[in-house]
Amino acid sequence: MRKLSLLVLLLMFATAASAQIPTKGNVFFGYAYNRASIVTNDAQNLNGWEASLEGKMLPWVGLVGDIQGTYGNHVSEHNFLFGPRVSVEVQNIRPFAHLLVGVGHIGIHDGPSDTSFTNALGGGADLKITGPLAARGQLDWIHTRFFSHGQNDTRLALGLVVNF
Repeated sequence: MRKLSLLVLLLMFATAASAQIPTKGNVFFGYAYNRASIVTNDAQNLNGWEASLEGKMLPWVGLVGDIQGTYGNHVSEHNFLFGPRVSVEVQNIRPFAHLLVGVGHIGIHDGPSDTSFTNALGGGADLKITGPLAARGQLDWIHTRFFSHGQNDTRLALGLVVNF
């Protein structure tokens, strides 16, 4: 009987907690600008895309999968990142911060390529447009270690979010 009471109490708490989550998650797709260093002091402007999928675990905490492809003169960079994002909704704005880790790959056209552990620290804000649609602005610091040299890059992303 005690176990049954505890199970019912846990189910009631889980139901109440899930009712507090305003959305279950979101999908983002947009333009990405990456100021990327290849080795040292040779930064290039890379333009491309970024996409992410966030699933809410708690009202203010989600898990994010993030992929990016940016391209420039004779170079392309792709990052595949995953990690937690914290956010809070204030009227029509949802500011957020995240710490993402994963792998990055850089390729120099007709030249070498390299893969590296990658981490990103950053955040941004979603501005509700209408219904489930929002606009996002995001800024990240991305650290990679391509060709045995550390790179500290800046990534700016702008695009649309669909909340579900």
